[in-house]
Amino acid sequence: MKRLSLILSTLLLCSASLATPDPDSLRREFIDRMVSEHGFDAAALGDLLDKAQVRQSILDAIARPAEKRLNWGEYRKIFLTPERVRGGLAYWKKNELTLSRAQQKYGVPPEIIVAIIGVETRYGRHAGSYPVLDALTTLGFHYPPRATFFRRELEQFLLLARAEGMDPSEPLGSYAGAMGRPQFIPSSYRSYAIDFDADGKRNIWDDDADVIGSVANYFARHGWQAGQTVARRVHGASAVSPELIQDDAKPDRPVSAFAAEGIPVDPSLPPDAPAALLALQTDQGTQYWLALTNFYVITRYNHSPLYAMAVYQLADAIKRLHKPETDD
Repeated sequence: MKRLSLILSTLLLCSASLATPDPDSLRREFIDRMVSEHGFDAAALGDLLDKAQVRQSILDAIARPAEKRLNWGEYRKIFLTPERVRGGLAYWKKNELTLSRAQQKYGVPPEIIVAIIGVETRYGRHAGSYPVLDALTTLGFHYPPRATFFRRELEQFLLLARAEGMDPSEPLGSYAGAMGRPQFIPSSYRSYAIDFDADGKRNIWDDDADVIGSVANYFARHGWQAGQTVARRVHGASAVSPELIQDDAKPDRPVSAFAAEGIPVDPSLPPDAPAALLALQTDQGTQYWLALTNFYVITRYNHSPLYAMAVYQLADAIKRLHKPETDD
């Protein structure tokens, strides 16, 4: 009995040591680290965090992302709408020269850049209404599943605000702290946002040149391959082995390997091109797609294959409508 009691006591102590720290403890640790590593003033940072509101609506939203609730058919209906396609065409025509310049410099086609902005914020019309400080504080100290990630983003946001001369209580964004027309999280803003019109500021809220250049830079830095295929629908596939399906869309085997397994491969695809086989569910059944490197690059923006497919198909629909200006 004594041995059993000792074991139980040890387990309880271990459980207690592994328990998630309370928000106040996490906050104190965060402030201490910002002071020691980045030279922030402890009192001023404490006052700033006191202003942040913990919002239940943020916690509710992150618990039910559309990518996990909907199948591909349902998800597609949200983004592949006539209104969003027409909006993309209008955005492209408005920013024709800037998009062309971005393609020349970074190799990313206009339709992909436009589609990202369309999926993220409807071309800037819905860039988020939550104070970024509230979002990152709520998730960094009150959402244990991903608190560490969001505290890192809060750190990046405070460093960004200091470097860019922003009042950190002012910027608005999504419930997850993503900002501006392209919805960059703070670490992406610091790493990939650029001043594409050379006016001395990296403004991803109101400056379309900076938005376009920043998205193009993001894709180029993540390995976009200019002029290469994004994805191809697989028609006529039957009895596909589950072992061939890659839920993360990471292209880890050549196209020829899928052909060898009996997958009907588009003959225009290079046999040695890395690819992943996706199985997307709809109410009418399963769609199979071969996703190549550029598709995987889109998932670096949002890791969901549903998101990447929505961007790809929206881009294709916008491109079909676009007619470049020509001289008379």
